Order: sequence, then structure tokens, then C-alpha cells
Amino acid sequence: MSLLTLARKTAPAVAIALAALTISSVAEARQNVVLSSPFEVGPSPAGNYLAALVAGAETDTLAAATYFREALRYDPRNRELAERAFGASLTNGNMPEAFILGKRLIKSDPRNGLAHLALATKAIKARQWDAARREIAASGGGARDVTALMLNAWIQAGSGSTARALETLDKLKDPRFAPFRDFHAGLIADLAGATNEAAKRFKSAYDGEHTSLRVIDAYARFQARHGDRDEARRAYEEFGKLVPRHPIIVAALSDLAAGKTPEPLVANAVAGAGEVLYGLGASGGQANDSLASMIYLRLGLFLAPDNGLAIATLADSYERLKQYERAVDIYNSMPERSPLRANADIQTALILEAMGRSDDSLAHLKAIVAEKPGDIESTIALANLYRARKQWPEAASAYSKALDLIGAPTASDWTLFYSRGIAYERSKQWPLAETDFKKALELKPDQPQVLNYLGYSWVDQGLNLDEAFRLLRKAVDATRGDGYIVDSLGWAYYKLGRYDDARRELETAIELKPGDPVINDHLGDIYWKVGRKLEATFQWNHARDLKPEPDDLERILKKIANGLDDDAKPAPTKDGG
Repeated sequence: MSLLTLARKTAPAVAIALAALTISSVAEARQNVVLSSPFEVGPSPAGNYLAALVAGAETDTLAAATYFREALRYDPRNRELAERAFGASLTNGNMPEAFILGKRLIKSDPRNGLAHLALATKAIKARQWDAARREIAASGGGARDVTALMLNAWIQAGSGSTARALETLDKLKDPRFAPFRDFHAGLIADLAGATNEAAKRFKSAYDGEHTSLRVIDAYARFQARHGDRDEARRAYEEFGKLVPRHPIIVAALSDLAAGKTPEPLVANAVAGAGEVLYGLGASGGQANDSLASMIYLRLGLFLAPDNGLAIATLADSYERLKQYERAVDIYNSMPERSPLRANADIQTALILEAMGRSDDSLAHLKAIVAEKPGDIESTIALANLYRARKQWPEAASAYSKALDLIGAPTASDWTLFYSRGIAYERSKQWPLAETDFKKALELKPDQPQVLNYLGYSWVDQGLNLDEAFRLLRKAVDATRGDGYIVDSLGWAYYKLGRYDDARRELETAIELKPGDPVINDHLGDIYWKVGRKLEATFQWNHARDLKPEPDDLERILKKIANGLDDDAKPAPTKDGG
């Protein structure tokens, strides 16, 4: 999951129009999202155990934690059950229960590293630094254990030993971890008032990892607090070029413009330790190690419950695992004051759509747009939802409102013109669509998707044929591995009666996307035209079996039964028109 962003300015006319909608507030919409699926714990210990295993395999953390707990009640001395129940509780965020089980587990397994890590986290939260240090030492984490080393540094910082904390961090010699090390060293030095050391460390971390939002945010906050607001602004704006309108960047730049002085990224050693666990959890998620990532994120949120990025990362983990109910629960825990609150509401609406709750999804997005008419990302999300539902006029209108909010577009806004162009084209407003496709190419020259759509649309209408084929060939050359774009070029040849050229391109497309029903259907049409009718029927049958769209299926079945009407107009391509 990518983070959605906030608007740069509000168009008053749009605000008035959207505010007039009679729709529930975002808060009411959240309350109406009742997702938890009830389940009952049975009387059978064996049944509960089997249910726990199934839930664990499906990464249903709530069910796994519940069923393992019930199984353990029946067999409290079972060490394996205790370990599974502990892990499930930790992954599900049942921290009090996890700490009890972890303490109990250590009695039978004194070397259980995860249990010691959990208890160390509990001690850090209570600022019991000596107890935390003992738990880390007992976890078996040696000098090369990044988690143990980083947490020890923050434990030392919490104890007031800044110099020892920095010495501990400097034991992390692996150059891959250098920005992570210096980032935390800067945070520790900054909290201790060691300004020169903090400046050196933050600069080193920023130079080594200037695409990391967390590093940039800490660096820019430090610069602004120590008088260099221009450098802070520059750092934020540079990141904004990579990820336009990121809500944290937008909020930070707004605060700088208002003359506000930002707080340090972490307020104390407890939050600093939470930052370590968040960073490790986020890295685990990128490496697709979802369970380990969830555990780190849960522990990090226990120490720093208002970390919006940690909340979003955890929710995204559940979303990628299709544990939609849990994802919504996590998104709903986003603090109201967080710049990511709007993003969390938008993601909830998109999850509802993925769950088949279309009416709830639309109502949720409309509520966000009505309550926050200046929020460009919610307006874009609404437009995308309309587009996915093929509600083309509504999609075009919503994209127009988003573009009004943006004002002067930048290169990254090409997607909005491209998307609105599709909505215009599908709603038979070609002049408006053509203008948008050209604007998208002006902002992002040689963008293959735009080249493909505009080029094919011209061919489809018999317009600008030389230029159209130039665009299509350029798109194919730029993405030779994209079967859909190769299909568009082949289908354009077909529409002009150049069947040998069409066959060559479609056979390439089918190699690239053998499982696409539209491309198989197209190749069948071409085979029929060149007299290879048995092969044409085979391709149509294959297209039928690949679950095409209902309208396409009806047309394919007619061709299987009767062949191709040689006078019939070719059907539109999937990506072309």
C-alpha cells in the first residue's frame, strides 16, 4: 500500500457544490462500517486447536489469538500451545495477554528471544531501563543483532547515558545500516541537546538515504528548529518531487509557511525505541515477511501509539493479506490530528469496495469529499471509483474537480488528464478526451499508456493515421513486454485491413499475455480473416474459457457458433478505445 496525499489549495466553487450534498459526516460513516465477523468458540479443545491452526495459516490474527487462548485453557502446561498462543496474541496486538503469556513461556523456555523482546518492550514503556536491559541480554541478541543493539542504545539514552548510546550505535558497522544508525544517533543526540553531534548525524543519514520520508522529516525538523528553515523547506520539497502531495510533506510545508516551529520527530527514549521497532517492521513488510513485520509494528505501536506511519503500514499489511476487517480496524485507530487521517478514511472506502460493499464504499467517499472539499486525494479516489464502475460522466466530473483543486498542474499530474481523457472518450466526448491526452503527453512526454490510447483512438476514427501509428510503435518500443500495448498496435493494423501485420503483432501479444481473453479473441478474429478458421475457433474457445466480460462473452459465443461476419466492424480493443 501507497499513501494518499492532501490538496494544495481549495477551489471555492467546488467546495460550495460538494458541501451541498446531503450525506452523512465522515464520523457517522465510520460508525456505520461494522465489519467484524462474529465467530463462536466451541466446547471441543481439539476443534478450537484446529480452528486456531486454520486461522493462523490464513493470517486471521484475531481468530488465531482467540482459538489458541481457548485451547491453552484446556491444556495449560502444553509448551507448544503456550508459544503459539503468545505469538498469536502478540501479532494481534493483545499486548497485556501477550506479556502474561511471554512471562509464562520464559519459565519453560528461558532462551525464547521473542518473549524476552516483548518483555523488554514492556519494561521500556514503564521506563524500567535496568529491567529492559536484562531482557534484551537474555534474548540472546549478540553484537550483530540489529534489534538488540538499537534498543540497547535507546535504553542507554533513556538512562541518561548519551555517550554510551552513541558508542553502542557505532558498533553497527554494516554500511547498509549506516543511514539507519545515523538517523537514530541524530535523534538521541538531539534529545540530549548535543546539537553539533545531532547535526552531523542527521546530515550523514540524509546524505545516505535522501528518499526515506522518516529520515527527511527528522532532518528537516532539526534544520527548522535550529534556524535553517530554507533548508528544511528545500528537503521537504525535494521529497515532494518524488512523491507528490504526500500528506506529511504537505502538512510540514504548511506549518513552515505559517511560521510554526516543528517538534522533534521523537519526544523521548520510549518513542525512540518505538521508532526502532517501526523501522524494522516497515522493512519486514517490504521484504514480504508479514508476520515478523506485524510483530515489530505491534511492539512499536505499543511504545508510540500515535505513529501514523506505523498504523498505516500495519493496516496495509492486513489489506495485502486480504484481512479486510482487521485492516479497517487499524485504519480507524489513526489519530484525528494525524496528516494521514484522510488517507485512512479513503483506504477504508476502498476496502469496502474490495469487499463488495459498493454502496457503503461510495457513501464513505462522498462523506469524505463533502466534509473535506479541499482534499484532492479523496476527490481523486472518488473519481477512480466511478471510473472502475464505468460511470464515465461522474468520473470525468470528479477528475475535473480534482484538477481544479490542483491549479497549475505538474508532471506528476499527467495521470489525472489521462484518466479524465478515458472518461471523456468512453462517454463519447472525443474533442475533450483528445485535449486531455495531449495535455498528459505535454506533462509526461512519451508516456506509453497515453501514446497507446491516443494512437489507437485516432486509428479507430480514421484520423491522423501516420501520427497514430508513430505513437503506437513508440509505445510498443517503450514497453515491449506489455502485451496489452502490443495488442493495440496489432488491432490497429487489423482495423486497416493489414492482416499479416496484425497477425505478427497479436502473436507476440499472446506470448506476453497468454491468459488474457481479449487478446485471444483478437487473435481469433485475425486468424479467421487470413483463412485459418480452425485456429480462429480454437482461440475463441480459449477466450471464452478465460472469463471475459459479459458483453465480450456474448459476442465470442456468437463467433464460435457462426464464425465471423466479414462485413462486421471489429470490436474495440481492451486498452485502445
